[in-house]
Amino acid sequence: MSQDYKFEGWLGKDKESAQGNMVWGEFPHVKPFEETDVDIQITHCGICGSDLHTLSSGWGPTPYPCCVGHEIVGKAVRVGSKVEKGIKVGDRVGVGAQNSSCLKPDCQECSEGLENHCQHTVNTFADQYPDGSYSYGGYADYHRCPSHFVMKIPDGLPSEEAAPMLCGGVTLYSPLKNNGCGPGKTVGIVGVGGLGHFGVLFAKALGADKVVGISRSNAKRDDVLKLGADEYIATSEDKDWATHHARSLDLIISTVSSPNMPLMEYLQLLKVKGTFIQVGAPEDQLPQFNAFAFIGKGVKFGGSMIGPPWQIEEMLNFAAEKKIKPWINKYPMKDANQAIKEFNAGKPRFRITLVNEKHL
Repeated sequence: MSQDYKFEGWLGKDKESAQGNMVWGEFPHVKPFEETDVDIQITHCGICGSDLHTLSSGWGPTPYPCCVGHEIVGKAVRVGSKVEKGIKVGDRVGVGAQNSSCLKPDCQECSEGLENHCQHTVNTFADQYPDGSYSYGGYADYHRCPSHFVMKIPDGLPSEEAAPMLCGGVTLYSPLKNNGCGPGKTVGIVGVGGLGHFGVLFAKALGADKVVGISRSNAKRDDVLKLGADEYIATSEDKDWATHHARSLDLIISTVSSPNMPLMEYLQLLKVKGTFIQVGAPEDQLPQFNAFAFIGKGVKFGGSMIGPPWQIEEMLNFAAEKKIKPWINKYPMKDANQAIKEFNAGKPRFRITLVNEKHL
């Protein structure tokens, strides 16, 4: 089957691209089409902090030129004969932060539905397939992905809202669901921004008794309460906050990754047998902490990374059923560089979705 479209998008060619200096161009070394693949005509793509870390080589050397963006929604325009999930040409579909894993029956992670932890993962952008081809992300016109990692988007979920859920949303939904968020639980979300605001929305929808937004200042207090939080803590402005709220939370999800964050004080907020989950991925180290923060109350410290395909599908259906409405700022795909600059400046409340208007 021939194709009458090109794989083109916004390319980062060096570290300066993270400052809004991407260049539009054609992708080299695109993955050859296989019968298990889906080609997607992109209509929407969310901007994620991972995009900036990659463009700037903040997490390690980036294989330039790269096209970032792993919150992709669009229309299936080419579908292989061996695709999964009954995907057909014309379906509205999405792709998150993962494009591939080994999917071998002797892989413990893949066979247990934990594909996101497979040692042979291929990320949606700036990563290499076993055949030497590269993955290119969603600041683009088209995207090619193995169908196992392509999701159908529920009818009740607008594309501009579904896109940022595919990474940002599941990054919070997964640790909340996996750690028992629901009735009878009190939950704290550290850092209520692009990631954290999903934490407030999902924790409330999952039925937590109390949801507490935790941030440095009071600048976001009104917004976080509008999102549905029951309480707000401003760590740089509320006097004796750690003592006042000690032993009040069953579960804390941390989306921040500063080496200066008051980690020991956050742990003080946990109840006996509470759990702290880190999802914010730093370019440097986390703060030092001592063992007595865990031993004294028997608390657990863990981490979480996106979610497997089945859980992303579960989250999308849950969001459609509960009518969860993330706060979205839309920018035309042609203005991606400007959107990056405003993302860097911390302007969005709370996510940015790029809209590829020529494909609407």
